[in-house]
Amino acid sequence: MQSLRIQRVRELLKREIGEIIRREISLEKAGLITVNDVGVSNDLHSATVFVSIVGKPEQQKAGAKILRKEQKRLQSLVGRSVVLKYTPHLRFVVGDSIAQGNHILELIDEIEKTLPAPVQDDEPS
Repeated sequence: MQSLRIQRVRELLKREIGEIIRREISLEKAGLITVNDVGVSNDLHSATVFVSIVGKPEQQKAGAKILRKEQKRLQSLVGRSVVLKYTPHLRFVVGDSIAQGNHILELIDEIEKTLPAPVQDDEPS
């Protein structure tokens, strides 16, 4: 189990990194980038930032490329806004959890279409 301090740092980094990305990266170029979670090492020297990118496939590719290219600058901005002994080295991991969620919703819709309609009672109770 993680310490309370680690959990608090994770939440703080998640909130601040999300705000920095929202402010610094163009929505038109990179799509909507959301920070899903942040994992930090026990010594707080490194952090893995799990993100999802909503947008057209070109925007998703561009967003991932921009995150890699701007990693040092984003890390510097995090260092200015979050006061820690060490600014963690950031590593961005783009996940497809939103796409998976949408696929699951589509499957549920298909299943619901194949189910028989519920029988309704016309008589009052």
